[in-house]
Amino acid sequence: MTHSALSPEPFAILGMPRTGTHYLEALLNEHPNVLSNGELLNTYDTNWPDKDRLLRSDRELLELAYLRFPVRSDKKVTHVGCKINEPQFQERPGFFDELSRWPELKVIFLSRRNTLESLRSLVQARQSRQWLKFSSDDDAAPPPRVELPIASCEAYFKAADDFHARVEHSFASASLLEIEYERLLREPAACLATIWDFLGVPSHQLSGRAILERQESRPLDETVENFDALRRHFADGPYARFFEIDDALVPKG
Repeated sequence: MTHSALSPEPFAILGMPRTGTHYLEALLNEHPNVLSNGELLNTYDTNWPDKDRLLRSDRELLELAYLRFPVRSDKKVTHVGCKINEPQFQERPGFFDELSRWPELKVIFLSRRNTLESLRSLVQARQSRQWLKFSSDDDAAPPPRVELPIASCEAYFKAADDFHARVEHSFASASLLEIEYERLLREPAACLATIWDFLGVPSHQLSGRAILERQESRPLDETVENFDALRRHFADGPYARFFEIDDALVPKG
């Protein structure tokens, strides 16, 4: 552990589950001056040797993240961060407000255009117990088909909307950068260039060593067993867009 008189500049990666926070963190950690230490509020995160850290106060946890973080000998760290997913804030109700008060904090917020895909991926991972797919997992079985209760979808969609609004309200625009999951997958180098500029670190080219991959690439109507019933339920509301299907991609005949 270290506690420098000149502490690195702090940042946090925030998002709903299954929005690419783990993938983004892996990319950020390729930079020689950037260190992101995983999920601060996850008891089982291997980045943190202190397994009893969650017994600490919210303020003490943030001091651990930004002032006494685990060091790495291969980096000259000027920017240090962690990632936190929305459900973890629910488990510690006062933690979000404490985080928002941390001096000079910059926030990278990951969003996904289709929140239903985020929920589907979360339920698949819970059922299969497979949370990550690595490029070496060529023979990995596809994620399971799932059934999503209407009430679970409604609650999850609202939680995502509320979380997005809370983040936008709590952080100044100059301290907040939103990155779309879809663009991160499609244009990782361009997204990273934007993030380096936002954090204020020298540009750094990606190594090209892809380690993490998307687990599910099949469309929603093939992987959500009750997709049609859900689409009918949400047809006249604000979430109807999550159930749109590109007719050009549907086989004819």
